[in-house]
Amino acid sequence: MQIRTFGTLPTGEQIEEYTLQNAHGMEMSVLTYGGIVRTLKVPDRDGRVQDVVLGFNTLADYLAGHPCFGALIGRVAGRITGGQFSIDGTTYALECNNGPNHLHGGSRGFDKRVWHAHPWTPPGTEGVRLRYVSPAGEEGYPGNLDVTVTYLLTDANEWIIHYSGQSDRPTPFSPTNHSYFNLGGEDSGPLDTHTIQIHSDQYIPSDQNLTLASHHAPVIPGVNDLRTPRAFKDVLPNLHSNHGDHYCFANGQTDAPRPVAVLQESRSGRRMEVLTTASGMQFYTGSYLEGDLTGKGGQPYSKHAACCLECQGYPDGAAHPEIDDIVLRPGQTYRQQTIYAFSCD
Repeated sequence: MQIRTFGTLPTGEQIEEYTLQNAHGMEMSVLTYGGIVRTLKVPDRDGRVQDVVLGFNTLADYLAGHPCFGALIGRVAGRITGGQFSIDGTTYALECNNGPNHLHGGSRGFDKRVWHAHPWTPPGTEGVRLRYVSPAGEEGYPGNLDVTVTYLLTDANEWIIHYSGQSDRPTPFSPTNHSYFNLGGEDSGPLDTHTIQIHSDQYIPSDQNLTLASHHAPVIPGVNDLRTPRAFKDVLPNLHSNHGDHYCFANGQTDAPRPVAVLQESRSGRRMEVLTTASGMQFYTGSYLEGDLTGKGGQPYSKHAACCLECQGYPDGAAHPEIDDIVLRPGQTYRQQTIYAFSCD
């Protein structure tokens, strides 16, 4: 494992980068700023290693603003309707930072916080453990929330994420990682050579503001039914706002990860299977990428240059616990595990 200084914040805090490697040439680098996975280098069918996640080469680029490339998201990933929720009769008002809704934990969510890191290396892995204590009232959320996220890189070419959290007051908590994947390489342009499969027959509809409904609905054949692999370029035109949907998995949150999605790229042969204990997953197609951000390889990130497979709970679960109760209470420990498993044809 290599540890280096990646840059310095205007406050004077140093940001470190941890670089992990496995026995097969796979490599991942992680920043203490935002818990960002800056690089994820994966071999193709011929053994050629390429970086398959979007990101930047300098801290200044991240500080200038970006759509959460590789970052940890919280306290709640996704949109909370109307920027408010009630717990035990008390209503909490949050910032509406995305139209009429609160998105991804607010303007200074987990993605803009400095995480404390140290190496974590169980047998057969290299890893880094990140910790952040979110104080009561931060971005409007109640309770002091102690969060730990562990990234592991295994010799089976798996990137494993363990999330845990404890709070001294009831608070919504449903984090995720917001990596943008392009299995052809982060600088290779739109995902025209990819196929996508999502093992779900239910999703949460949304309106023109991407406000989530308060009910499940069956996936729609020819639109967002991805239970059999479909070419990304064929899926896009029929998706709501070309954006993607929040999919729900049978049995809700589980104790052990189960397969929920597969992303595959034909030229490189790379295949990424997603397994998770989370109750749902936001499939996002990179529809808001506009070509105004230049990535690590010197190419602009254009529309649909990558997609996100964000394993998480139902964002509005505090208001609708009958769908997915995401409220973490004192004495409880939140746990979630997601695995991105890489292989080749």
